Amino acid sequence: MAKNATTTPDPDVVLIGAGIMSATLGVLLKELQPDWTIEIFERLDVAAAESSDAWNNAGTGHSAFCELNYTPQRPDESIDTTKAAQIAESFEVSRQFWAYLVEQNFLSDAPNFIRSIPHMSFVWGDQNVAYLQKRFAALTESHLFKGMQYSEDPAQIRQWIPLVMEGRDGSEKVAATRMDIGTDVNFGALTRCMFQQLQKMDGVTVHFHQDVRDLWRSKSRGGWKIRVEDLATGETRDVRTRFVFIGAGGGSLRLLEKSDIPEGRGYGGFPVGGQWLKCTNRDVIERHGAKVYGKAAVGSPPMSVPHLDTRLIEGKKELLFGPYAGFSTKFLKHGSYLDLPKSIQLSNMAPMLMAGLHNIPLTKYLIEQVLQSPEDRLEALRAYFPAARMDDWELEIAGQRVQVIKKDAEEGGVLEFGTEVVSAADGSIAALLGASPGASTAVSIMLTLLQRCFPKELYSEAWQQKLKAMIPSYGESLSDQKDLLLEIRARTSEVLGLTATASLPSVQEASR
Repeated sequence: MAKNATTTPDPDVVLIGAGIMSATLGVLLKELQPDWTIEIFERLDVAAAESSDAWNNAGTGHSAFCELNYTPQRPDESIDTTKAAQIAESFEVSRQFWAYLVEQNFLSDAPNFIRSIPHMSFVWGDQNVAYLQKRFAALTESHLFKGMQYSEDPAQIRQWIPLVMEGRDGSEKVAATRMDIGTDVNFGALTRCMFQQLQKMDGVTVHFHQDVRDLWRSKSRGGWKIRVEDLATGETRDVRTRFVFIGAGGGSLRLLEKSDIPEGRGYGGFPVGGQWLKCTNRDVIERHGAKVYGKAAVGSPPMSVPHLDTRLIEGKKELLFGPYAGFSTKFLKHGSYLDLPKSIQLSNMAPMLMAGLHNIPLTKYLIEQVLQSPEDRLEALRAYFPAARMDDWELEIAGQRVQVIKKDAEEGGVLEFGTEVVSAADGSIAALLGASPGASTAVSIMLTLLQRCFPKELYSEAWQQKLKAMIPSYGESLSDQKDLLLEIRARTSEVLGLTATASLPSVQEASR
C-alpha cells in the first residue's frame, strides 16, 4: 500500500465507472434510500465516454424487435423466442423508469434522448426468407410483438427502406419485418444527464479523472477499502464503504479479480473491438430512417450482426453501418494493451484456454476482419445498400467489448455473449461483466442486483412501494398480461413522446 494514502469519510456506497449501469444504480438507490451517501469514481474526465457513448455503443434501443441473433433456430428448425421475450420485457421496464424520471423533471437536460424509429429485419435468399417468416410467426404469438409487419413484396419493402432496395437484383427473393414502435436511445446523453442530476443530490459525489487501483475487504470494520489515485496529481487515498458496485465496462474484470471473492474466480474476458462505416453524405443520411438488422454471416459470432442504423447523435441524424470486428488486447477503448495479459490468472487460465479451443472459428473471423481492406468493408455495406459509394463513408472506431469466459463442467470453459452480474455471497460487492444487450436492459439488471445485494431493504414496505411507483409493472410479468403491457406501453409512449401504436397489421397478421 502507498504510504501517502489518505482516508476519506466512509460513504455507504461506492460505484466504480460512470456509465449507464452506475448511473442507473445510483439513481435507483437515491430514490429508494435518500439518506445513503454515494461516491462515484471514473478514470476519464467525463461520464459515458466508453461503452455508453452513442458512437461506441453497438446497439441503441435493443428490444429484440429486429435483432435476429436473439431468436436462434433450433435443430428442428423451430424458432426459440425465449431470449427475445426477456429482452423485450426488460426494455419495457427501462421505459417505465425513464418515464418516471421525466415526470419528476429529472431528465429535463436530456431532451429527445429517446425517439421513435422503426426496427426492421431484412434478409435475402430462400433459406433466410423461410427463417424470417418462421420468426415472424413465432414472435407474433406474443403480445410483446403486437403490430409487427411482415412482407416479401419488393415494392412494400422499397417504400419502407428505399436505400436497401435501390440497385438490388429484382430476381432476388427478399423479406422484411417492421415494428413502428421501435426506438433509438442516446445512452450517452441519458447517462450524462443522470450524473448531472445525481451530483445535485445531497450525499452524492462524482469524482472524474480518478482511477481505482485496488480494493480489499476491511477486516477491522467490515465492508471494503478502495484505493483511488488522482490521475492529475498522482495522490492516492483510501475509501471505506459497505457496498461496492464495479460497473467499469471492460475494466470490471480486473477489479473483480482484485476483490478475490470466491464467486469471481474462474472468470475471464475476451476483448473484441468494433468499427463502423459512418455516412458523411447528408442526402444519403436523410433518405434512410430505420434500424435495419440482417443475419450474421455463416461462422461469424452473434455480436457481428450487421445493421444499417439511423441514430440521433448530438441533435443530428446520423447513419452507421457495421459493426466490423477487430482485435485488441485492450479491455477499454481508452485502456491498456496489457489489459488482457494482466487478466490471466491461475484460476481462469484453464477456462480461457478451453474457451479458445472451442472458438477457433471466432479467432479466424477476427483475423479476417482485422485484415479487411476498405473495399472489403464497402462490399459488406453493399449487401444492405447496393448503391453505396466509398466517398460517402468514413471509418469510425467504436467501443471495446469484453465477452465473458466462465468455467463449465462439460466444456471446461465457455465464451458467453451477454451480460452477467457476479456478486459476493454477503451482497457487499457486485460486478457487471459482458456486453449486449447491456444498456437497454440496465434497469432490469440493476433490479436483479438489488435483489441479490439488498434483500432486506428490497422487501421492506417502503422500497416495495417506491419501486412500484417508479416501475408500475414491478413484480408482475408483462409477457403474461396483455392488458397491463398495452396500458404501460401507451403511458410511457405519451410521457416519452413516442409512437404509441404500430402501423396496421400486415395481411399475414390480420388473418391470424
